[in-house]
Amino acid sequence: MRRLRHTRQWAAWAAVLLLAGCQSPGIYYWGNYENVIYGMYAHPDKVPPEAQIDKLERDEHRAASVNKPLPPGFHAHLGWAYYQTGKLDLAQKEFELEKRQFPESAQFMDRILNNLARK
Repeated sequence: MRRLRHTRQWAAWAAVLLLAGCQSPGIYYWGNYENVIYGMYAHPDKVPPEAQIDKLERDEHRAASVNKPLPPGFHAHLGWAYYQTGKLDLAQKEFELEKRQFPESAQFMDRILNNLARK
């Protein structure tokens, strides 16, 4: 009987810890970002840059409202979508933001910004 009670207690604690782990917040606000990336590669004709911009801009506002940072690559991708629609000033802003927030992307972002400046 005593052994069964200990087993139940351990099972209860394990359930609590498991549920607590599932509820732990992530660092970044992901929103639709992963779905946008997947859709862009899997079905490029079905996810035009304008639709990507719309979803990512909404995610940007939602992230700000919950005070969470956006994930690495988010601003670079949004910049790419702006570039595809001819909004070069907005593209430049997003590439620079990606570079500031994630310094490890600086070399790549600098190359993109240099190419953008030539246009």
